[in-house]
Amino acid sequence: MWQKEEKMRWIVILFVAVFITFTAAERCADPTISSSYYTTTDAVISTESVFIVELSLACANGAQGLALYADVNGKQFPVTRGQDVGKYQVSWSVPHKQASSGTYQVKFFDEESYSNLRKAQRNNEDVDSIKPLFSVNVDHRGAWSGPWLSTEVWAAAVGILVYYFAFSTKSAIQA
Repeated sequence: MWQKEEKMRWIVILFVAVFITFTAAERCADPTISSSYYTTTDAVISTESVFIVELSLACANGAQGLALYADVNGKQFPVTRGQDVGKYQVSWSVPHKQASSGTYQVKFFDEESYSNLRKAQRNNEDVDSIKPLFSVNVDHRGAWSGPWLSTEVWAAAVGILVYYFAFSTKSAIQA
């Protein structure tokens, strides 16, 4: 009887150890990143400016498949993992009027630092003291909202000018 209880105890201990091993968040030591980004440049065909940041992440300790979160101007977004190991992407959109031109700093957090950030926000504490895993700067030049005068106005103005010159030339010839 004692052996059965002892076996069960070891199975439970082993199960807990395996569970802790697989659920413990792996930290990225000394991250190396390469990033690229896209921002909307044409406001004529869209209602919002879109920002997309893609990056490759390599950790010195070989950590892979990290859950990352991004923070842009105090607003957080989940970061999606790509099919390739170490590839990540985050995107967000804002109305054109709110997307002023300039540099946007995108701060990336791992699970632990993101948890600390959310806790600081809930408790109205200083969120600037929470250090991100790394940051990426995104330069947004603003979105072009089209010419000052639409194509229809230009076409009407040119048509009126052509008509005026044709009519005045016809009047000068008849005189």
